[in-house]
Amino acid sequence: QVQLDESGGGLVQAGGSQGLSCTASGRTFSNYGMGWFRQAPGKEREFVAAISGSGGSTYYADSVKGRFTISRDNAKNTVYLQMNSLKPEDTAVYYCAADLLASAQGMGIRRGNGVDYWGKGTLVTVSS
Repeated sequence: QVQLDESGGGLVQAGGSQGLSCTASGRTFSNYGMGWFRQAPGKEREFVAAISGSGGSTYYADSVKGRFTISRDNAKNTVYLQMNSLKPEDTAVYYCAADLLASAQGMGIRRGNGVDYWGKGTLVTVSS
């Protein structure tokens, strides 16, 4: 069993930056591909970014490419999402996800299907 706890959400102005963190319980963190997904009010959940277990590969949604950066620190069981140049359309609840042995691209392509564990989410609100 893996528990994921996100933090770092809040209110930020358009054009600003925000960082999210997700800390996982358990001893096998590096076995999991980790991803960030988001769900805006009235919309379906969408993939944002993913990173392989080793941290050697990443994969991004086109909508955030060049603005968001995913990284991980396996010694701290933590994955990060640095969000820059935020836009009002980035407003959403952001969820951390863990997918056993998944590649970064695989998590992106499957759009959340097959994810083993989900966090409870953290709200990011971007004001215009």
